[in-house]
Amino acid sequence: MLGMERGIVTRSLLGVFEEDATAISNYMNQLYQAMHRIYDAQNELSAATHLTSKLLKEYEKQRFPLGGDDEVMSSTLQQFSKVIDELSSCHAVLSTQLADAMMFPITQFKERDLKEILTLKEVFQIASNDHDAAINRYSRLSKKRENDKVKYEVTEDVYTSRKKQHQTMMHYFCALNTLQYKKKIALLEPLLGYMQAQISFFKMGSENLNDQLEEFLTNIGTSVQNVRREMDSDVETMQQTIEDLEVASDPLYVPDPDPTKFPVHRNLTRKAGYLNARNKTGLVSSSWDRQFYFTQGGNLMSQARGDVAGGLAMDIDNCSVMAVDCEDRRYCFQITSFDGKKSSILQAESKKDHEEWICTINNISKQIYLSENPEEIAARVNQSALEAVTPSPSFQQRHESLRPAGQSRPPTARTSSSGSLGSESTNLAALSLDSLVAPDTPIQFDIISPVCEDQSGQAKASGQGGRRTNPFGESGGGTKSETEESILHQLFIVRFLGSMEVKSDDNPDVVYETMRQILAARAIHNIFRMTESHLLVTCDCLKLIDPQTQVTRLTFPLPSVVLYATHQENKRLFGFVLRTSGGRSESNLSSVCYIFESNNEGEKICDSVGLAKQIALHAELDRRASEKQKEIERVKEKQQKELSKQKQIEKDLEEQSRLIAASSRPNPASSEGQCVVLSSSQSEESDLGEEGKKRESEA
Repeated sequence: MLGMERGIVTRSLLGVFEEDATAISNYMNQLYQAMHRIYDAQNELSAATHLTSKLLKEYEKQRFPLGGDDEVMSSTLQQFSKVIDELSSCHAVLSTQLADAMMFPITQFKERDLKEILTLKEVFQIASNDHDAAINRYSRLSKKRENDKVKYEVTEDVYTSRKKQHQTMMHYFCALNTLQYKKKIALLEPLLGYMQAQISFFKMGSENLNDQLEEFLTNIGTSVQNVRREMDSDVETMQQTIEDLEVASDPLYVPDPDPTKFPVHRNLTRKAGYLNARNKTGLVSSSWDRQFYFTQGGNLMSQARGDVAGGLAMDIDNCSVMAVDCEDRRYCFQITSFDGKKSSILQAESKKDHEEWICTINNISKQIYLSENPEEIAARVNQSALEAVTPSPSFQQRHESLRPAGQSRPPTARTSSSGSLGSESTNLAALSLDSLVAPDTPIQFDIISPVCEDQSGQAKASGQGGRRTNPFGESGGGTKSETEESILHQLFIVRFLGSMEVKSDDNPDVVYETMRQILAARAIHNIFRMTESHLLVTCDCLKLIDPQTQVTRLTFPLPSVVLYATHQENKRLFGFVLRTSGGRSESNLSSVCYIFESNNEGEKICDSVGLAKQIALHAELDRRASEKQKEIERVKEKQQKELSKQKQIEKDLEEQSRLIAASSRPNPASSEGQCVVLSSSQSEESDLGEEGKKRESEA
């Protein structure tokens, strides 16, 4: 932290010192020209002396940025101005004496000291450009095709250029500091020499040069000697400091220092340093610019070389940051604003800087910097996260940590939730955190997982061979036509954070606890990479779609989604609980909680899932009502057929009764004792007629 502040102060002070050197150079050039007029023109001596006196009077009007002792210097120069103005009327050309005593010191300051400053400034600029070029070559090193020889040459080039820049910078700073002393000497020595030349030349001047003036000149001479001794002492101290810094800074010249010697600081809330920023120059082309970045409150600032102050690069309050792979460059990370509308890809110089930048921005996004002791709070948060959970880092360890079938927990009664976060049961409110999520539950951070052999075997046995299933609970029951016929189609951009099995699926606290454990595990194990997908919400299911290939990664049946909720504070986080078969206990249903991060749309996604479940419920009620109506119509049709059949039977019975009545009448041909013999068919009809009459009587 102290090094960061010193770096910012040094950059600001360098501009001030350079501005002061320019002001000194301009003023000394004017004073040199004035004294040169004294040396060149005997006839103009009086006018040149008067101009010198005038310039000395105007010294107090000058605005030197580092003029700490301007009052003492101004009063001294004012006294000189008065004396020179008195002597300007009687001076003659003192060619030799003025050349030795007056012109030589100021000429030496101008030709040697000021030119030395300009030369060192040019050398420092060249060294800085060489260092930038070496850093750019080092940044373009491929992490896929590493060449030890090329890497050694580039690293050696960075070491050499950085050391050269540092040494040049220290000598340049030393010359700027020394210039303040030389300025005083260059101002006072020529004036002292001029006065001494006048004293030695004018023997008659003793009348005008009284004892008081001689004492003043003696004091000025003593002050010059004291300033010179102080300057020599400071130069010696600075030279020793330069040597010590060269020895102590030698490990810092390496672009990627040893992490054992320079550990990563994860509790920072302020950071500054050089980063490479990616700028798109076309549809597929981009360029990388190296700038100085620093954090200021909840803002990320950038400052280009030559700028007096930094400008706002991005608002990092409530932002998201993660490591990314970009154009075959190492140590890249991406910052996305809270609304998802702005993102920036930056490249750090080393792995240490890469992790520190991500941790610092992550701490700032939580607004820890607003507290009184932000670093202590950040350390406490990281320590709490470290003690909160220790997840299994791989999918293989996840299955090794599963409990045996004999130790599975007994089935508990669950009720499906419609997604209302306000209807909490009093019994569920008394549950502890351990009853929601088991402490030894493994966490899955990647959305891609191997196929579950047991589920695939069951699928083949049920006539669904060739369909891949996975432990995330993917179900292929829905077809493409069903999805296309769905009334609701809403698409959201989400990033998968993790999933883990939970004990309860009817309490929103289980979603909050799962979010806490997954975020804590990611912070502890430095897992910043997240898989981005498109979440499609329909009336049948939830689908995770690859944004590049448009291939469905996972499908969650909507009836199996029994609970969903957003984070209570960070509305970008949301999760849902999926009830599936199998899991940690093969004999019972299991519940898996999935956590995602969206672009400030967590509540919208939950509302969309709730709307989908309502539409699905109404569709199911309509389907049942339609089936019931069809059943009623089938019963009515059957009754109509029975009634028609009954009417036909009655009609047949009437016809048979009429025939029987006709056959029972006396026949004139049988009066002689003959009888009519009925055929078998007629007897059968008569029997049917009797049965029909019995039915009518019974009716």
